Amino acid sequence: MNRILRLAGVLLTALLLHGCKEPAPPAHPHYVLGAPYQAGGVWFYPAESYSLDATGLASVLPDSPARLTTDGEVFDQSAMAAANPTLQLPAIARITNLQNGLQVVVRINDRGTGDPGRLVQLTSRAATLLEIPANGVAQVRLEVLQNESRAAVASLPGAPSLAVTMAPRQSVESTDLAPPPGVNQGGGHAVTAVAANTGPALGPGDAPPLRLPETVTRTAPQPGQLMIRLDAFPERNYALQQQRKMSDANPSIVAFRQDRVRLYRAEIGPIPDVATADSILRQALARGIPDARIVVN
Repeated sequence: MNRILRLAGVLLTALLLHGCKEPAPPAHPHYVLGAPYQAGGVWFYPAESYSLDATGLASVLPDSPARLTTDGEVFDQSAMAAANPTLQLPAIARITNLQNGLQVVVRINDRGTGDPGRLVQLTSRAATLLEIPANGVAQVRLEVLQNESRAAVASLPGAPSLAVTMAPRQSVESTDLAPPPGVNQGGGHAVTAVAANTGPALGPGDAPPLRLPETVTRTAPQPGQLMIRLDAFPERNYALQQQRKMSDANPSIVAFRQDRVRLYRAEIGPIPDVATADSILRQALARGIPDARIVVN
């Protein structure tokens, strides 16, 4: 009898504790940019960009005790969502796995773990569709979809006033393909030719849904070489100073044009593997080169 009473007491305590569990906070999606912040010893400077087209490394978001994303949406590993350290939130972006050619469209709604070596971090579902292993990384291209991102921002509280000009859309040729691993049969479609910087078809002012569809696109794989790019300057002398700071990594000076302005920067690479790239990036940041980043060349 005593044993039964003890078991009953344990069960009652467990039920009471479960009943006292703090309820999940309500979702309140809103526009977020935010002030500069520090994570992992590195400063990040959020800035709006509706035309970002960048390469780098992607990893998978870990499960988080936070139940809401930075912009107040429900954190959901099964959603087509992602995190970026500096973009306005939300943003709609196409992510291409350069190593296998698979593409998905995600809603960037979180700041992630603050890893300076990762351009983007994906939910486990988005990563699965791109065939990125849970504990791995992949070379990716991130393209912000301007029309969809502006519409997503304009639909939320706190959004700045945006003059939205819808870019012209080109035709999309589609065909039925076998779904990649992890995609339910019939759960999406594959696209063989897509115009740049397009995405889910939207009318003027239409906001993308909070939960984006699982549409997987197949393109030709374009794996590249890992590089570390340091800061860019209009005067070559400053790039030379950074070259000297990282002399043990044998950087070279590269001249390029951006918005008709001639700039100079030091680049390190090609780098043989992700671990080495991460190590060199940490060295560059520790030596006072705050804009150093990993890219795919």
